[in-house]
Amino acid sequence: MKCLVTGANGFLGSWLCRRLIVEGHEVTALVRKNSDLSDLDGVTVKFEYGDVTDLESLNQSFKNKDIVFHLAGVIAYKKKDRALMDKVNVHGTQNVIQAISNQGVNQLLHLSSVVAIGSSFKPASLNEESPYTISDLNLGYFETKKQAEDLVISAAQRGMIQAVCVNPATIYGPGDAKKGSRKTQLKVAQGKFPFYTSGGVNVVPVENVVDGIIKAVQKGKNGHRYILASENMTIKKLFETIADCAGVQAPKILMPNFILHGLGILGDNLQLGISRENAYTATMYHWFDSQKAQQELGFDPGSSYKAIENSVRWMKDQGYLSK
Repeated sequence: MKCLVTGANGFLGSWLCRRLIVEGHEVTALVRKNSDLSDLDGVTVKFEYGDVTDLESLNQSFKNKDIVFHLAGVIAYKKKDRALMDKVNVHGTQNVIQAISNQGVNQLLHLSSVVAIGSSFKPASLNEESPYTISDLNLGYFETKKQAEDLVISAAQRGMIQAVCVNPATIYGPGDAKKGSRKTQLKVAQGKFPFYTSGGVNVVPVENVVDGIIKAVQKGKNGHRYILASENMTIKKLFETIADCAGVQAPKILMPNFILHGLGILGDNLQLGISRENAYTATMYHWFDSQKAQQELGFDPGSSYKAIENSVRWMKDQGYLSK
């Protein structure tokens, strides 16, 4: 197949490109001219320069493609980044849908996220049918990813395009430490972070997510979404596992919710590192059930511990833990 991948130069995008090439597909990576392409070093992809916020560039890049894997997006948790997330995550996805329709591309694989499913203030697993109950919090990343997914599903249900959505949980594996969103986990692995928070997370290996994406293309139903998740754990357990793999002391101090939320409000007002959205994200339970993907796609969730272990081993090998 002739494949195009948006967000190809990111952590997951580079893993997906490698897998597609191994399977014999012709892969085009859509990147911006100022993008860091280091994650694609040695990967035999064709580069096309464009931007999901520019419909005309997509119309050009999508010509004669069999499938588009739409992975491009902005992850941020501050008020000042909301406009950019609206532009890239929502309007960018609308442009992708329009360009696919314009160019007659056979299929779209949309990389959504479990944040589009929602989250909970209690330890309960959510699935594809769970109601989205956190709109009142108006969390920018959650809202824009949900809106983007809604656009894709609506277009598929109306017959405008053929599309499947996948909703990965928190992806771990070799190379994830380069992500800006992993600064805290890196500090935990360095033994330099004393606190943990009250929430929970689901950790899934990057290799299994890539495999789930491929299976969704092959077996997924048009207009459906599939959670790609593995094991649910508390933030305390996550940090203990990271520390154990790194051979350092785990964080011992529970940060009270009221203090964390207070710091978040202060951070928003003073433009500090922490924000109100960080505080909510760290104190909610992002727990999910991947039974639908397992049953309909044959998705293998993999081992969360192994994913974390591989992540930390890569940090060690690359010298991140000696910095």
